[in-house]
Amino acid sequence: MRTGKKLTAEILSGKWDEALKKLYMDNQKIQQQKKRYVKAVASYCEIFGEMPVEIYSAPGRSEVGGNHTDHQHGRVLAASVSLDAIAVAGRVDEPLVRIQSEGYKLCEIRLDELDKKTREEGTTKGLIRGVLAGLKQQGYKMGGFCAYITSDVLSGSGLSSSATFETLIGTVVSGLYNHAEIPAVTIAQTGRYAENVYFGKPSGLMDQMACAIGGMVYIDFENEEKPQIEKIDADFEKAGLTLCIVDTKGSHAGLTHEYAQIPVEMKQIAAHFGKNVLREVEEKDFYAALPVLCKESGDRAVLRAIHFFAEDERVVKEVNALRAGDWNRFLKLVKESGDSSYKYLQNVYVSHDTVSEPVAIALAVSERTLADKGVCRVHGGGFAGTIQAFVKEAAVLDYKNAMEAVFGADSCHVLKIRRYGGIRVIG
Repeated sequence: MRTGKKLTAEILSGKWDEALKKLYMDNQKIQQQKKRYVKAVASYCEIFGEMPVEIYSAPGRSEVGGNHTDHQHGRVLAASVSLDAIAVAGRVDEPLVRIQSEGYKLCEIRLDELDKKTREEGTTKGLIRGVLAGLKQQGYKMGGFCAYITSDVLSGSGLSSSATFETLIGTVVSGLYNHAEIPAVTIAQTGRYAENVYFGKPSGLMDQMACAIGGMVYIDFENEEKPQIEKIDADFEKAGLTLCIVDTKGSHAGLTHEYAQIPVEMKQIAAHFGKNVLREVEEKDFYAALPVLCKESGDRAVLRAIHFFAEDERVVKEVNALRAGDWNRFLKLVKESGDSSYKYLQNVYVSHDTVSEPVAIALAVSERTLADKGVCRVHGGGFAGTIQAFVKEAAVLDYKNAMEAVFGADSCHVLKIRRYGGIRVIG
């Protein structure tokens, strides 16, 4: 560990430039990141005082395939992206965790008070307490620390700012007190536990896995406690494709019920067959029972199950296309995924709100702008937030300009797929 002053001097001298280049993969943004890191160290020292610190990072994630399949023990294809949250963190002797996130109130949590507090549901403090409690329950070493966190992962955008935050807290605990040896899968599972139990939001495990593991990852959740994980070697830059995320400025606030209804309705269909999740149901049995299911669970639940069966298989096809370097096939499958989410999963807009449909507008403008130069689809949980597009390199500027003409400056984010998940950057 280094004091804040020493760490600042090393960052400015260029000592950590190579580490930052590996992490952010864009030489033109290294100076910007150095300023960001130095500012974060200064903020830490201003709030907590001059002491030895380390710097940690956790990325946002982009769901490439498997829209709402993870909570049914399905398969997903996801990637960590170059937007991240960083934490300047240092150990303290007392059993107290103090975390200051930029723009928010200071959170203080005693390590001998980690039981769930109902009043903290839906709060950052609840997430922090949940991660700490989850790791402690699993027997990992715990100790007090202070941390200053700043993030450029868009909140409420579908890039999983909450999973990024959970991963970052777990990575800090791993680095400060467990020799950075807590497995990424464990950090992901603990983040999901915190979100489900302490935060009170039902979710699958994909977001946390993608943030914690990093890179392009194929995950099969058939056994959710021991998911099968494979990193996929896919060079999008070599293929001439750029990942763009468009922030439609639609908030996820107040949409928890909409997200919760998707797994609830899918599980209603599974329950008809005496199963817990759709992954356990035979597709042929599902289609044979369609008339009964429509009467029993309603048409929307049936349509969402139709999406699951096709989307779960589509992920395998996407992975195979990437392995074979068949980019045209991959793009066709991404387009099919988006169409299925729109028509069957029905998570592009909220059915009772006919005034605000920004994701649908973004998809319409994207399809008109891109034509044969790329594909787009709803991103993440849906209903609001962002869309995703894979754009041919020559068309990126035109696409960015077209989207920002509708949604405002800096609404279109041109990203890179990051190689690393939660990581200690400077220690």
